[in-house]
Amino acid sequence: MSAHPVRLTAFPAFFRVDNAAVLIVGGGEEALNKARLVAQTTAQIRIVVPDGDVPDAALIEFVLDGGHHLRSGGLKDSDFTDVKLAFVATGDAVDDAAIADTIRARHIPVNVVDRPQLCDFYTPAIVARAPVAVAIGTEGAGPVLAQKLRREINAALSPRLGALAQLAASYRDRVEHKLAHGATRRQFWDVFFNGVIAQAVERGDFAGAQNAIDALLNVTAQPAGYVWLIGAGPGAEDLLTLRAHRVLMQADIILYDALVPENVVAMGRRDAQRIAVGKRKGCHSKTQSQINALLVELAEQGKRVVRLKSGDPLIFGRAGEEMAALRAANIGFEVVPGITSALAAAADMQLPLTLRGIASSLIFTTGHDMAGDVLPDWARLCLSGATIAVYMGASVAASVAARLMHAGLHEDTAVAVVENAGRSDRTMLHGLLKDLALLENHTQLSGPVMVIIGDAVAGGSFEHAQPLVQPLAQPLANEAPQFFAVATQPTYQNSDAAAHDASLNG
Repeated sequence: MSAHPVRLTAFPAFFRVDNAAVLIVGGGEEALNKARLVAQTTAQIRIVVPDGDVPDAALIEFVLDGGHHLRSGGLKDSDFTDVKLAFVATGDAVDDAAIADTIRARHIPVNVVDRPQLCDFYTPAIVARAPVAVAIGTEGAGPVLAQKLRREINAALSPRLGALAQLAASYRDRVEHKLAHGATRRQFWDVFFNGVIAQAVERGDFAGAQNAIDALLNVTAQPAGYVWLIGAGPGAEDLLTLRAHRVLMQADIILYDALVPENVVAMGRRDAQRIAVGKRKGCHSKTQSQINALLVELAEQGKRVVRLKSGDPLIFGRAGEEMAALRAANIGFEVVPGITSALAAAADMQLPLTLRGIASSLIFTTGHDMAGDVLPDWARLCLSGATIAVYMGASVAASVAARLMHAGLHEDTAVAVVENAGRSDRTMLHGLLKDLALLENHTQLSGPVMVIIGDAVAGGSFEHAQPLVQPLAQPLANEAPQFFAVATQPTYQNSDAAAHDASLNG
């Protein structure tokens, strides 16, 4: 599998079929299945059974019960009048291809059942709560999987969801006339779909729901701004917390660091404003003071703002300064924790950060703490068995190793190195403390690097890691990335976050 994100080859879309027709060519079970699918819409269903085929009795019964159109014979010009979509389901490969070409020549999108290579579009599995529809597609790769997802989503959605949507539609013009566009209007709809109104509809109390809507529309106060400091984790979308994802969907504005991948930023609302605030080593598009001021300014405008940081906001994330600025401005905020790179790196290498009888404490620090003439306090703790998780660039690894060995840490202490921890494009290295200086030879490493040092590291799995003492092997083009997971219960010790370069966020 490729390390690059997999992209869709088909664009999901909904076709307008009201006052239009859908053409189905075929007379068997598959034609009936497509007819039943189309019958969930207001489209006219037009079925043509090719010469020589006999329509199934169930198809004839469906046509009679629904008042649909069915005839036998070849395609005629009249069959294409007002047709928006077409399905071909004769069951014969040659006939399917020829009929599809005939329809496509009329500039009508066509789906050929069970022949994805001939399809202009794919038929999704549909969960319908009209006017709400959820369509699930697999681009023809896994229809059974699509049906499984349909069952799960169908069970998760309230039977009254459609009624709630219809109620919202009936108030849309009034809301747009009364409430200003932007945060005020979005806040109204958030309350509408997530509060007492939705609860009243769920109970079938539509009068109560309407009273709650009227009361909500008469609220004239300016909505208060709010800020969330969110940890995006190490960069993999599935390591983002559910709470973080939910909040991203509520935000009007997303301020994100350079180390947060675009695919994570894209998990926010499509219409949310996105502002890159840099924070990569040696290249800060905005200073921390400017970011603090921007958070306050946007919140005072009534905006709901997400400050999206790599890893965890409270670990080398400068969140302390941002929280102080928000408190001083009397702005409400919330911290949504994320998975810091040290935990992701440990999971990648399947190594315990704490180990009974060997390591009972964990230190989060940066290589830049070693820049002075005096060793920081945490460096001495490593002599008593603490595991050290070092957030740093590869360039300082040699000096960190040298100074730790000079302080008395044994040269054979185990070391693990992970670039892009928690992501599919990770690189994993292992060795001993005396080998750590060789990290500078691995010039392929360009992403954020975590170094974990300590006796507990020896308990990890290095089967898929490269040794530090050998040149980094180039991965095969088609080699599948390896994924690991491990649960740990570390004991934390704080280190000096102020000494951390902002480019090395959790």
